[in-house]
Parts: sequence; structure tokens; C-alpha cells
Amino acid sequence: MSVSHALWTSMLPADATFTRDRVAVGAFGNRIEFADGSTRLSATSGLWNVPLGFGNRAVADAVSRAAHDASYLTLFRAPHRYAEVAADALIELAGPLRYSRVIFCTSGGAANDSAMKLARQYWAQQGAASRSLIVGLRGSYHGTMYGSHALSGDDLLQSVYSVDRRSVRHVSHRDDGEELQMLLKREGPRVAAVVVEPVLGSGAHALSDAFVSRLLDLRDQYGFLIVADEVATGFGRTGMMFATDDWAAPPDILVLSKALTNGATGAAALLVGARVASEFTRGGWTFVHGETQAGTPACAAAIVAVIEELHRIDVESTTRALAADLWRLATRLKSDGVVADVTGRGCFVGLALRNQDASQLSGAEVLRVVDAIAENGVLVQPGPSAIELIPAYGFTASELLEIDSAVRAGIAQTQERQHEL
Repeated sequence: MSVSHALWTSMLPADATFTRDRVAVGAFGNRIEFADGSTRLSATSGLWNVPLGFGNRAVADAVSRAAHDASYLTLFRAPHRYAEVAADALIELAGPLRYSRVIFCTSGGAANDSAMKLARQYWAQQGAASRSLIVGLRGSYHGTMYGSHALSGDDLLQSVYSVDRRSVRHVSHRDDGEELQMLLKREGPRVAAVVVEPVLGSGAHALSDAFVSRLLDLRDQYGFLIVADEVATGFGRTGMMFATDDWAAPPDILVLSKALTNGATGAAALLVGARVASEFTRGGWTFVHGETQAGTPACAAAIVAVIEELHRIDVESTTRALAADLWRLATRLKSDGVVADVTGRGCFVGLALRNQDASQLSGAEVLRVVDAIAENGVLVQPGPSAIELIPAYGFTASELLEIDSAVRAGIAQTQERQHEL
């Protein structure tokens, strides 16, 4: 029996209804419980948010203490100690030689808006107001706030919402930076920043080493800022604390969210390098951006607890070991002809899907595959003609086998149903 509800869910048609086995009522470890009493293994870490597992006790206890001791403190025109401690912990984690200041936000989308504003103000207050173009990648996803919606390279009805993209450009990430270089030859003096995801959240496509090398070289040549959106890849997801840690030089701004609090509170952060931060300090400039719920005591306490937990589990060695097992699973699926290709990096894997005539699946067809895999007990993330596996870091060998079995069964069932139509 399908049930309608006052709740308007995200990213689905407004007339969508849900049976009891689709209504979540709880989450523990790596599993989600539903209203009909069933449970499913989450191979999505919630939505990249929960790499330490649902209900992590250390994070929950830290949030509870902060909620009791300081239920709300603001960062508007004043600091508070919880946020100061969290900011220091983030800088220490990411490297004080790479970043020097932290701006708290409430979501990845809001943080991307903030990064675009920061980049434009950086140039405007130095007398280069014409340097306002932001360059993103086709197929990227940065959020659905008005700024981040414009920056996202996916087709997300931007024209319907009158999203202003006049100061945004998009280039390919598949050509090792050729199109980016051509754009900069034409408009380099007008480019404020280039924003990239080290692994694109839509489809799990990792930037090539050649693309990153050219991006860094072009920054040296044209002077633009580099913003790395690590909302999806941060905190060990790719086998390093941050996916940009192995770049020859750091980005100027690092965008973090999702795993930042293990999903305990809505939170994001910009880690700002000295190139940008020092100019704002030297000029005494005011950055006009503020969010009422950004950097609250509960949020800050969750961040500190997450960092402590990442150290406790030795996250880089843990995720590298998990990634090796996950890629063996994905490679077998490809060699057995279950999926067409494998993309991604570390514990962030995309499984490309194709119809029997080798055509790509539509969004609706991908969702049917996702639903069929869920019927077999595992939740996976949809992507463009792909599904994505984003397991929490504590996944066991038996849980990986559950993924393998469910993916095989779900894809087979979808193909059988297609034949019956």
C-alpha cells in the first residue's frame, strides 16, 4: 500500500508516494530500518555523509554535550570557543602550511556559493572587478543554491529557475585540460576561479593526473584561484585524508561538508589558503556572508569528534584496505559483464550501466535499477547511466558480498522486466 504524506521529498516527482518498505525509521551501523520492519545495507554512507557508520557513539555524545552546555551560539560578528577549537582542528588536519582560515557554512551548496563570492571579492577589492568569471566542469554537481546551481555542470533545470549563468563557464574534464586552456586563452584575465571536484560526484569520474597538472600550471600562468570541492571526497574517501593531498600544490580554497560531522548536523566549511586569507586580513576587508546555523556548538563538537574518530581508526590505511576489496568486487562485476565500466577512486566507485544495444540508461531507467537492488537488500546511489558504491569505512567482507549479490540480482531483474515489456 502506497501512502502520501505532507512531506515533499527531494529530487523526485511531486506525486511520488511510498510504501512502508521505503519509509526509513531508524539507522544503525551500516543499515537502515524501514517502517515495515525490514532493513537494508546502505552502500551510500547515507549520502556520503556517514563514513563512520550510523549512530557513531563518540559523535552523538559530543553533540549531546554541546547541546546541553551551549545550545546555540552564533558566529555573527563574534566567535565562540567551540568553533575556534573546530577550526583549529580542521587546519591541523588539512595542514597549516596549506590553509590558514576557516569559514563555516551549513551545506555543500552554501559553501560553494560562499567560495564563489570569496573569489570574486578577492579580485574586486584589488581593483580587478572584471575578473568575475567562475569556471566549472561539465557533469559536476556543487549544489542547488542559486550560485552553486549555476556552477553545477549537470542539467538541473537551471533555465526553469532563471538561474543566472552569465558569469559561469563550463569545460570538459575528459580532455586533460585542453578545453580549459583554450578558454583561458580567450578569457583568462576575466577568470576569478576554477572550481573542480577531484572525483565528480555524478558518475564518480576522477580527474586525470594530466588534468590536475595542467590546472596547476594554468594557475601559475593566469593567476586564477583554484577551488577544490571535496564535499564528496574529503576525510579519507579516496584513501588520503583529502583527495587533493597528492597535488603538486594545494588549491586556494577547499570546500568540505558531508562527512564533516558524520551526518550528525548540517555543516560545511571553507578552508582558505594564505594567498586569499592574507589579502583579506591586510586590507581589513569584510566578507559579507553569514548563515544563522553555521558553526554552532553542536556542529563544532561533531567536527572535533569526527576528526578524533578518523585518527582512532587510522582512516587512510583503513580506507586503502577497503578500497582494494571494493575495486576487486567492481572489477569482477565488469569482467562478468554485469556492468560496462568501473570509475572512481578509493572507496568511491561508479559502475557504468548500458542497455543491451550499448546505449546509455535514462535517469528513470537507472532509478529502476536502484530500486531493484534495494529489493535485494542494498541501497546504492544513482548516477548518470551508472550506480555508485560509497560504503562506510567499517564495511566487512560479508557486507561487501551482500553488495555483490544484490547488484547482480538487481541488474538481472531489471533486464528481465525490460524484456517482459
